[in-house]
Amino acid sequence: MRLDLFLKVSRLTPRRTVAQSLCDAGAVLINDLPAKAARPVKPGDCLTLRLRHRKMVVRVTSVPETKSVKSPATLYERISEEPLEHES
Repeated sequence: MRLDLFLKVSRLTPRRTVAQSLCDAGAVLINDLPAKAARPVKPGDCLTLRLRHRKMVVRVTSVPETKSVKSPATLYERISEEPLEHES
């Protein structure tokens, strides 16, 4: 499954276009490397997301076969979440 679609299905981002924009901006890393929206995601990958005011690190536990899932929280394990510091 593509990274942007996984982010949408897992509800880490609200829409696929938001996920694509984050990838284009370099705000999404897979295993500490910048990732494009079309990169495939597999179980065991570590995703780092720099969202508005926070940085979140999650580990992919499973990748769904379809675009709809009943429990998106089972697709990843949250490793850490911390606020981002703002520059003055």
